[in-house]
Amino acid sequence: MCRSIKRLREGDVPATEQEIREAALQFVRKVSGFRAPSKRHEEAFQTAVDEVSAASARLLESVTARLPG
Repeated sequence: MCRSIKRLREGDVPATEQEIREAALQFVRKVSGFRAPSKRHEEAFQTAVDEVSAASARLLESVTARLPG
């Protein structure tokens, strides 16, 4: 679905907060259909980016913590 989103879990190198946020932004853009939302939709758009970022960070933390080694 989102080919432009970079894979964030690459071996032992953790993703940065910026990389996670950029991936979340690309995902929300794809899902919403907005490259840049109108003023009317800006708050909902930014909230979605924040929520996707937070969920992605939790996921990466969880799967990284469970890797063997």
